[in-house]
Amino acid sequence: MRYTEPGDPRDPYNTDTEPAPRSYAEPEPTPRYYVETDPVPVEPEPRVRRVESDAAYAPSWRGWRASQIVYTIGGIVEVLILIRIVLELLAANPGAGFTSLIYTITDPLVAPFRGVFPTPQSHGNVLDLAAVLAIVVYALLTWAVARLFELIRRRSTPAY
Repeated sequence: MRYTEPGDPRDPYNTDTEPAPRSYAEPEPTPRYYVETDPVPVEPEPRVRRVESDAAYAPSWRGWRASQIVYTIGGIVEVLILIRIVLELLAANPGAGFTSLIYTITDPLVAPFRGVFPTPQSHGNVLDLAAVLAIVVYALLTWAVARLFELIRRRSTPAY
């Protein structure tokens, strides 16, 4: 007889093999016994503050609406400045109507940031770093004003 791994016991040709002897015997698992105990009542924790609804902590409708208007205006300003950056990078013709319109609208918005960084140019393409700085500053300003509106119009909770 040869020692091989045990085969399929349903196989009729599996009669000439014996299972290999086990060199390691796994220990029998120890039975685990659980002792059931009576449930112990647990005291609930005292409430610190009673909240009638989540609306007590939410910003009011007017504060939310004002912040949404601020975000919309800020988003429009940032998109216009971004269009200006793309037009300058692609060396758009400043005499074209659309380009002239975008430059006219965004010049007063970018003017406070002129001279902060040098303006790199290459073959007529311009990277207006003042406009990039304007986008960052206007984004932070938009967030701050919107947050201020939310905080001012926040509903107050009654004191207990």
